Amino acid sequence: MPPTDLLRAQHNALVDLVPIPPVADELAARFAAAGHRLYLVGGSVRDALLGRPVNDLDFTTDARPEAVLAALADWADTVWDTGIAFGTVGARRHGDTVEITTFRADVYDGVTRNPVVAFGDTIEDDLVRRDFSVNAMAVELTGTRTFVDPHGGLAALHAGILDTPATPEESFSDDPLRMLRAARFVSQLGLAPAPRVVEAMTAMAGQLSRITAERVQAELSKLLLGAHPRRAIELLVDTELAEVVLPEVPAMRLAVDEHMQHKDVYVHSLVVLEQAIDRETDGPDLVLRLAALLHDIGKPATRRKEPDGRVSFHHHEVVGAKMTRRRLRELRYPKSVVDDVAQLVFLHLRFHGYGNGAWTDSAVRRYVTDAGPLLERLHRLVRSDCTTRNRRRAAALQRSYDGLEERIAALREQEELDAIRPDLDGNAIMEILGIPAGPLVGKAYKHLLAVRMEQGPLDRAEAEAELRRWAAEQRS
Repeated sequence: MPPTDLLRAQHNALVDLVPIPPVADELAARFAAAGHRLYLVGGSVRDALLGRPVNDLDFTTDARPEAVLAALADWADTVWDTGIAFGTVGARRHGDTVEITTFRADVYDGVTRNPVVAFGDTIEDDLVRRDFSVNAMAVELTGTRTFVDPHGGLAALHAGILDTPATPEESFSDDPLRMLRAARFVSQLGLAPAPRVVEAMTAMAGQLSRITAERVQAELSKLLLGAHPRRAIELLVDTELAEVVLPEVPAMRLAVDEHMQHKDVYVHSLVVLEQAIDRETDGPDLVLRLAALLHDIGKPATRRKEPDGRVSFHHHEVVGAKMTRRRLRELRYPKSVVDDVAQLVFLHLRFHGYGNGAWTDSAVRRYVTDAGPLLERLHRLVRSDCTTRNRRRAAALQRSYDGLEERIAALREQEELDAIRPDLDGNAIMEILGIPAGPLVGKAYKHLLAVRMEQGPLDRAEAEAELRRWAAEQRS
């Protein structure tokens, strides 16, 4: 059978292969009764063809928003019309969420990403304005069920190619965020961008600055949480989109790591990202992945050539933590994410002071206390940061970290290591010293905490004696 006939036959067969949930059939019946057409469209069709779960259903229709609202009036449990100015109405019925958008044939002003909304008259008008051909497929649900694919989305999906229905320049000019979405689909779906898409992304990278930080952050997070984030990061760097999104990442190409084993710190960081992903146990971890990617961004600023010819990056973890905090704030990440990622970057190098296991129990306690709830992530990050090709060195580093974890486990059995507190609380300090609440109580608390770290648990008499000794020293 000729390829075109085979593809046509596949299209016809696919109508039956795309699973249509009962809620879609119910909705289609209501639209058909009102004389309108309804199509399952976009990512809902794409994911169904890929066998991925389809959680939220996307539809398009020739019905105008008022008619859509009328069709949902006595059917949906909940209806929301926050997107009605753009032709979109959302609804929920029996736990299923649907979004229905009137055919669109928008034009864009070329300055913002906001369209001048114009409703279209045909499914073809609607599909040509979509971002990528793999998202420009539809299944008509009213009348004769038909698979609609005017832009070769099925063939592109089969070939693993990411292309645009219109020219990439038109598509990205309409909405520059689509360039970042291209990288996101590379990560999530493992697709390869068509050469013309890469060329347009490279030429138009600067236009991404038109997009708000919040929208960029949302796409970047989805990209990092995908199955192939390294490929997507490489695409961002190669097209110079990373200069707008995460300029610190391409900047790492200028530095060679201290082991002199990698082409540059950039490649090393990508390897660490992949190794951290391999160590995830509870699904994709955004904090861990951000920390893995950014853990060495302080190296270019701290790069020094030593008298013996070696390259050093002293205190790059301190500089990197500050850079990480600044970049993630600019991307409008939640404070909890900013704090956690920056702390992991700050702590990632501390293990290398462990050496041959000569840390005191006090140092081990501080390692655990400073990491706090991030300890398990820190374990994964530090182990992933070992990318040396010297097998003996790699094995020695892993054994050394095994030893540290064994010591942490042993101390946990002896003490409440994950919740270390002074042996006396604030109330006890005030009672013993006969002082009111105030700065002096805080100073006493910090001193007792330092003693607890250094010496381990004290009994009540020992703690009181230490407190009185300290207080007398303060008065002298």
